[in-house]
Amino acid sequence: MPVNTHELEDPIPRSGYDADFLGIHIEAPTPDKSIQGDAVLWDGMEIIPYTHFSLSLSKSRRFARWVAWNIDGGCTKLISRTGLSFRKDPRLPAEFQVGNELYSGNRLDRGHVARRADLLWGELDETQQANRDSFYFSNITPQMDDFNQSTQNGIWGRLENALYEDVDVEDLRVNVFAGPVFRTDDRLYRGVALPSEYWKMLVFQEQGILKARIFLLTQDLDQLRAVMALDEFRVYQITRGELEERTQLRFPPVLDLACTIPAMPAFNEREPLASAAAIMW
Repeated sequence: MPVNTHELEDPIPRSGYDADFLGIHIEAPTPDKSIQGDAVLWDGMEIIPYTHFSLSLSKSRRFARWVAWNIDGGCTKLISRTGLSFRKDPRLPAEFQVGNELYSGNRLDRGHVARRADLLWGELDETQQANRDSFYFSNITPQMDDFNQSTQNGIWGRLENALYEDVDVEDLRVNVFAGPVFRTDDRLYRGVALPSEYWKMLVFQEQGILKARIFLLTQDLDQLRAVMALDEFRVYQITRGELEERTQLRFPPVLDLACTIPAMPAFNEREPLASAAAIMW
């Protein structure tokens, strides 16, 4: 029997994303027929568990198609990242994980999909394992080096924080789904197709009402060879239908009403969010 070195390093069982975390069963997204069969399998399963998060890894793109995680805002801890390095998950085939070869000598950052800070909660050993798990390349995508400190007042990097600041989130518990948008015209760089769009869905309860709010970020990848543009990042609030059309992912019916927001203009006529205050929670 092969030795699972990952589990020897970290003996705490990885239960992954908890679908019942909010007291309502909310499954992770599922692929539609057009992308079925593209997921890397772990132990025969398309969903790969980590500590406080799970993901589905695309064979064709070698990045996570989606990542799902839970945030317990009442139990978060501050833990240093000192001594931690990015590495490929030894449970998964190395050829399906983009590593350091993409990121040297350019403005690309190794960007966490599931934010490290979001995962640092629970008992200390559990939190430390979540900290380490967040650095696997399966949770990393290429992001321009000021992705989370963009000209849009850092909206993308602080979406979760903005939620807690502006909404009375029940029990301070939130589910998050996020990932890149894979397009056929994504720019090829060093043999890797670089996503130019990212999405994030925040799911929470407010006064007993389940809500889900969805966002899209676009990044200007021309900066890999050019001077920084003033509008290199744009963040939009989008609908569930727009998200599913872009990602070929389907979200569970329990979110049907939760995703309802006032009607918005067509995407090509919509203004990006100027600040976190413009978000319709």
